[in-house]
Amino acid sequence: MARSSQCQRWRSADTQWEPRAVYEWLSWLVKQLPFPVLQVTAGNLRANTLAGLNSDGQRFDSIPWFIRNPDGSQGLGRRECTKQYKLVPIRRKIRELLGGKAPRGGCSLWIGISIDEAVRMKESRVKYIINRWPLIEKGISRNDCLLWMKKHGYPEPPRSSCIGCPFHNDNEWRAIKADPMNWADACEVDRAIRRQPGFKGEQFAHRSMIPLSSVDFSTDEERGQGNLFVNECEGMCGV
Repeated sequence: MARSSQCQRWRSADTQWEPRAVYEWLSWLVKQLPFPVLQVTAGNLRANTLAGLNSDGQRFDSIPWFIRNPDGSQGLGRRECTKQYKLVPIRRKIRELLGGKAPRGGCSLWIGISIDEAVRMKESRVKYIINRWPLIEKGISRNDCLLWMKKHGYPEPPRSSCIGCPFHNDNEWRAIKADPMNWADACEVDRAIRRQPGFKGEQFAHRSMIPLSSVDFSTDEERGQGNLFVNECEGMCGV
């Protein structure tokens, strides 16, 4: 999500493949803000993926699935989904709100990533948009945001990402699996991409390159391995 300080609008690029909790939270948020929330979309990423199409309806796989080639080598598909389904739709809407013209001095686009994700800071690729990161400028972390929400009695915002994103870590996959509907969705897509037309290798949603439904997401403690760090320190380190 991003907010333009000049146009005073909050823009959300919807891939139409987010977990239910994200849409529920966004619905709540819209009612709290003193300015409009504009949702833009380039189409349904999930549906287009299963059809082997990109946001322009062309034959192209835009999600970076993990690939196992016939010769045993491994690879990663091209990552175009962020650009096609998030960046481009937001830029088009901003241009529309500006009347199709680039304003003198540019338009400030506030991007809500926290200091934990500073590596994601990138300059705008168009001259009429100047990116800013207010949370990073103030040194605010994701946990700081969660504490602020809790302090004010607001519901905890869920992490926004596509249900079947291959960049999920195992904690995020566990959260997806906790919702039977989301989990069934992710597993269905994982099965469907295995041998898509036009690709020689097998594609997988999980980095282990085994079917998502077969991945063990249990923690060390759940597998019977004790967590030594929960024990009280007795001051004997190094003895």
